[in-house]
Amino acid sequence: MSGKITRRRLSEKLQGKTDWKRVDALTDADIATAIQNDPGTSEASREWFRDAMVLRPATDKEPITVRLDSDMVTWFRSQGRGYQTRMNGILRSYYEAHRGNPRR
Repeated sequence: MSGKITRRRLSEKLQGKTDWKRVDALTDADIATAIQNDPGTSEASREWFRDAMVLRPATDKEPITVRLDSDMVTWFRSQGRGYQTRMNGILRSYYEAHRGNPRR
């Protein structure tokens, strides 16, 4: 495991770069305008909702041992908690696409 571990006391305040006073001063209208003007934001269409699939988690998981590329595992772990569940979801999507009978 690589990386630097930083220990802090609970009493130490973490200093971030967020201007919380400015954030607290935003109104709902300000936020709605910012969302509307953000080119990376889009509203899901009716077609998207029509074609969306709800994948329910399997209740019967089987513990296995599998060998994966270390850089891939490191990347998934860096995404935080639930990385194994996300890996399972990606494998399930592949499986469903090739099995031809997705469960809903």
